Amino acid sequence: MDGSEALDLARWQFALTAAAHFLFVSLTLGLATFVTAVQTWAVLRRRSRQGAASARMVRFWGQLYVVNYAVGIVTGIVMEFQFGLAWSGLGHYAGNVFGASLAMETVVAFFVESTFLGLWIFGWHRFGPRVHCALLWVVTGTAYLSAYWILVTNGFLNHPVGHTETGHGIELTDAGAVLTNPSTLLAFGHVAGGAVVTAAFFVAGISAYHLFRRRTTGEDTALFRRSLRIAVFTAPPALLFTAAFGGVQLSTLATFQPMKDAVWKAETAEIARLQAELVERFGPGDHVPPEALTRGAALLMLAVFALMLYVSLGSVLPALSRRAVERFRPWHLLLMAMVPLPYVAMTAGWVFREVGRQPWVVHELLRTEDALADVSTGAMRTSLAVFVTLFALLLVVNWWLLLRTARRGPGDVALGRDERAPDGEPSPDPVPSY
Repeated sequence: MDGSEALDLARWQFALTAAAHFLFVSLTLGLATFVTAVQTWAVLRRRSRQGAASARMVRFWGQLYVVNYAVGIVTGIVMEFQFGLAWSGLGHYAGNVFGASLAMETVVAFFVESTFLGLWIFGWHRFGPRVHCALLWVVTGTAYLSAYWILVTNGFLNHPVGHTETGHGIELTDAGAVLTNPSTLLAFGHVAGGAVVTAAFFVAGISAYHLFRRRTTGEDTALFRRSLRIAVFTAPPALLFTAAFGGVQLSTLATFQPMKDAVWKAETAEIARLQAELVERFGPGDHVPPEALTRGAALLMLAVFALMLYVSLGSVLPALSRRAVERFRPWHLLLMAMVPLPYVAMTAGWVFREVGRQPWVVHELLRTEDALADVSTGAMRTSLAVFVTLFALLLVVNWWLLLRTARRGPGDVALGRDERAPDGEPSPDPVPSY
């Protein structure tokens, strides 16, 4: 078996599947937050005209959230399967430390979150407004909790704490240290902020699309006008929140991962010094991560962030004008073009975080090559082809469904529809009346 080729294929497989799954996660977290906030406002103002308008927003954006969530769950299951298939060495070595966090993520995401989401979807006319809204609060809270448990594992890989070496691997000695790992908490804040940014640009872009077409009237125009304003006013603070956590993460690199810090800063002398030091500690080998990819990913992330910040700040003023919101067509085109940028920034950030710690899968404890399962090169080729094809299909299906649902607008939303009502709209009964 050509171990080097099998390792490269396994790396590509994990990188592509994890990055693809993360695209679903970011929009799911962000849209869940957006819909929860709007539904809460709808409940608080349910006897007013604003409450009724907010309820229509919940149905429209909630259906987009449900579509993205459903396909994202499938990608999560597939990603976990390939993780066990190709990287069993990591589980054998460090499973005693992060196995519990992965199990908790499964319990939270596949049992608690999915159960309450189902109650929210099918309980639209069976629960009162407050109970129905509380269900979505549970869904959103568990979504963030699920992300936290994943980042507990990832944080340990980047900055191992709370463990001890044994003859067959490492074992957990301090659960508190693992759960409060700075690498975990800072990444969680960064991801949470980035998810809200993703949703803000998504909502703004879809709203701008409908306003640009000028085919909406009355309630639909008001829905997209209000959605665009909420998204535009949300984006700048969300970007600054994300940048604050990202900046603190960069400042900790010199302590937690000095080699990544030196590569990111292009400090050639420091890279050579650290390479010599690591050879002395761990033996011969290249201990420098791919410099061009690591540095390039970081620069791309920062460049895209700057562009998003400038556009979001520049969008605040036109968002204050009703005429501009409804008729400023060049601005609408710009907002539509900005929708992919949060995905680009978050993917680049993920590449910087993961590639920058190479050649380690557990920083300075377990090399990536030692975490690889005993699989042949041929099996890895087949596996990579299958997973890439499957994920590409899921991405295409997801975006086709999202764009199809978004293009049809609020008048063709199935979520919250009361089949007992002749026109398919929510019934006037107080179950739930917003």
